[in-house]
Amino acid sequence: MDVGYRQDPDQRRAREHVQSRWMEVYEPVRHLDPVLVLTALALTVIGLVAIYSAKLVALTSQGLPTSLYVSRQLLALGIGVAVMVVVAVVDYRHVRIYAPAVYLVSVLLLGVVLSPAGTAFGGAQRWIVLGGFQLQPSELAKLAVLITVAAILHEANRRPGLGVVLGALVVTLIPTALVFLQPDFGTSIVFVWTTAVLFLLGGVQARYLAGLAIAGAVAVIVAMQTEVIQAYQVSRLTAFLNAGDASAARTAAFQTRQSLIAVGSGQFAGKGLFEGTQTSLSYVPENHTDFIFTVIAEEFGFLGSSVVLGLLLVLVWRGLRIAILAKDTFGMLVAGGIVAILTLQVFVNVGMTIGIMPVTGLPLPFISYGGTSLIVWFGMIGLLLNIHMRRF
Repeated sequence: MDVGYRQDPDQRRAREHVQSRWMEVYEPVRHLDPVLVLTALALTVIGLVAIYSAKLVALTSQGLPTSLYVSRQLLALGIGVAVMVVVAVVDYRHVRIYAPAVYLVSVLLLGVVLSPAGTAFGGAQRWIVLGGFQLQPSELAKLAVLITVAAILHEANRRPGLGVVLGALVVTLIPTALVFLQPDFGTSIVFVWTTAVLFLLGGVQARYLAGLAIAGAVAVIVAMQTEVIQAYQVSRLTAFLNAGDASAARTAAFQTRQSLIAVGSGQFAGKGLFEGTQTSLSYVPENHTDFIFTVIAEEFGFLGSSVVLGLLLVLVWRGLRIAILAKDTFGMLVAGGIVAILTLQVFVNVGMTIGIMPVTGLPLPFISYGGTSLIVWFGMIGLLLNIHMRRF
């Protein structure tokens, strides 16, 4: 007599259905890029150490907890990791569908910043204070412009005509103008740069690109002649050219001069953690945000700086790889755009600390102090993971 167990056909089909749905969910996870995640986390840890060192003496002298800035950055890290997981789980093709809504929200927030509800600090109005958290909408707008322009070019099916180009340009120029009014010239450049790279990747014709380049150059000249770009902004952008002058300490080149001293004093192996004099005495202004690289260069020297730049280069490599392997135009454009933003910010930030680029206020990704920036960058890592996991 057959005593074996025979499963009911309906039960078998139900089990196979559950297994199939489970594999649909699990299959992308098998293609997770651990190098990308671990590199981003390593850079963030280095940033936490550098922030702590940058503010240690200043906070101690004020009688404040020495972990004040680090604890805030850790909170942002926790939120950022959660955002990364959520963004990685949801199929990135849905991001394309909701891109217009994300864009509208970001523009509305930029408008709120310029209203009485916005918060000013250091001569710039860039934040919205929500409870104890400072939200910087311009960081969110970087991602919003990226995915919206990528969605527009994706719909053009790699043959964008003049109407598509002009539409993407309008999408870019609205937040660019709002951010410029804060004023935040550096982030405005990021928007324009991102769209320019997406145009190249998206197959925009050379004649349109040439026309936009000429129009952009004319707009800059007119803005300078009509003082839309004010004299102090021009001075700030050109001050690095005079950083070697002995009188620079009394000019707009003060930051660059002090930064060069800090970077040079680190030499090959650095002065050691918490031993940097330029860092501890706060000779370099904003050394926990825009000039965080000076802390790394002074205390860890050429070796430590090379490690940081090497890790950032790993992110660029993984991002380019994901862009190449992406299964559709939207994925390729988003990944390529993220790499473009990362490359620009690293080049400009490190460049201004060593005196080869103007001081524009762009933070060093994952390392500079700033909660909104850190959260958005982990959101971008989540997008890269998403595109990589669903490349088949």
